[in-house]
Amino acid sequence: MAADPSSSSSVAPPLSTAATAPSSSRGCARRSVHLALGGGSVADALLWRRRSAAAAAAACATAFWYFFERAGYSFLSVVANALLLLVAILFFWAKSALLLNRPLPPLPNLEVSDEVVEKAANEARVWINRVLAIGHDIAIKRDRKVFLEVILVLWLVSYIGRFFNFLTVVYIGILLSLTVPALYDKYQDHVDEKLGIAHSLFLKQYDNILSKTGESRKEKKTQ
Repeated sequence: MAADPSSSSSVAPPLSTAATAPSSSRGCARRSVHLALGGGSVADALLWRRRSAAAAAAACATAFWYFFERAGYSFLSVVANALLLLVAILFFWAKSALLLNRPLPPLPNLEVSDEVVEKAANEARVWINRVLAIGHDIAIKRDRKVFLEVILVLWLVSYIGRFFNFLTVVYIGILLSLTVPALYDKYQDHVDEKLGIAHSLFLKQYDNILSKTGESRKEKKTQ
């Protein structure tokens, strides 16, 4: 007797569905770097989706760093001279406009709104409260994990500061912000795999350090 084709098709799923299931699950697990960066125009520039803005930011940062770091110009003197030139141009422009019946300089409304000040104050308050919470965890709760993390970060900043000044560190940070997010968004699967292995090794070493410090404290108490 011939087998019923309808029964065989109901038992085995189509090959296309079985083949696309793992890929769809991997796509769902993939994080959106664009949303993590805020999802706005800044995120587009950091991910090089707006190539002109990203290239302009890199060029301006490079020119700024070279101008003040390599050429030897002073930041305060350059800013003061630029403001002096701007004020002189605006003053003589306004005077000549009154004499020649020309329009005044097209300046916007030079004032800071209450919304901008409130937004900046709220952002500053959040960061200040985070720093105070870290200090509270170290001083009051005696959290060894937070203490070791703060010590490690401060040591890294001090070590990097031996080789670079503040302006160079800011310049390197801008270049990294323009390259690392774009590379991570492109090679996210491979980077997550390597970071997971490194994170597990770090946690093992970190647990060993905490266990050794706990044993030393117990031995001191027993003595």
